[in-house]
Amino acid sequence: MIYKLKTAKRTQEIFSEIERSTHLKPYTLVKHAIAWSLKGGTPADKFNYDSNGQELNRQTIMGEFDEYFKVLIEQVEGRHLTDEEFFPKFVKAHIDRGAIILESRFKHAGNMDKYVLQTLGVGDTV
Repeated sequence: MIYKLKTAKRTQEIFSEIERSTHLKPYTLVKHAIAWSLKGGTPADKFNYDSNGQELNRQTIMGEFDEYFKVLIEQVEGRHLTDEEFFPKFVKAHIDRGAIILESRFKHAGNMDKYVLQTLGVGDTV
């Protein structure tokens, strides 16, 4: 069983950029990235990026919610995933795709407070 994955270099850059302005650590940002990717509702099976970024541990990414993440990703992918497919392939794909969405949403918001409000659907979302 594999317990680590390496993000894309671009994902590492996005996380570093957001961390500098918000002080949110990658273990928090990775969950936002997965959530944004899953919210899109489209499979990430063909999303392929390099593995030249930050190394993340499975426990750090999912903690005690490993099974929940797997069910959510299976729902979006539309099929059962073996553990070998789920981690690292699909988790990495959703992290890397979600990081791009996260960056866009964060830049659109302009700051952490506005990002949180927009994520919650409260306040000005323009």
